[in-house]
Amino acid sequence: MRIEGLSRFGNAKETRATLEGLERGTVDIVIATHRLLHAHAQFKDLGLLVVDEEQRFGVRDKERLQALRANVHVLTLTATPIPRTLNMALGGLRDLSLITTPPASGSPSSLRTEWHGPTLAGGGAARA
Repeated sequence: MRIEGLSRFGNAKETRATLEGLERGTVDIVIATHRLLHAHAQFKDLGLLVVDEEQRFGVRDKERLQALRANVHVLTLTATPIPRTLNMALGGLRDLSLITTPPASGSPSSLRTEWHGPTLAGGGAARA
């Protein structure tokens, strides 16, 4: 089984080898970021596509991924689910898995919300 990665961090030689493997059908699983859609990849007998950082994909990009789902199993990962994706999962249109435990080597995360009043949001909307 051949597993390859495709992201902006790969050098040109590695990227070219991965894309050629996808086109020939010698790559079984590819783990990719947004780079995948901009590389004009062609898939032959790909079993699983794992897409990281789904929140960086636009609607058109997600439609291209949706077209792949007919022939390829697709798993998308995101740390910050966008409303459309979350709605699809809650509506039963997409399967949803939650990872509720942090990695053993990771440090705990924290979330802080603050109230800044209506002028902050109103000012940003007025400038947009």
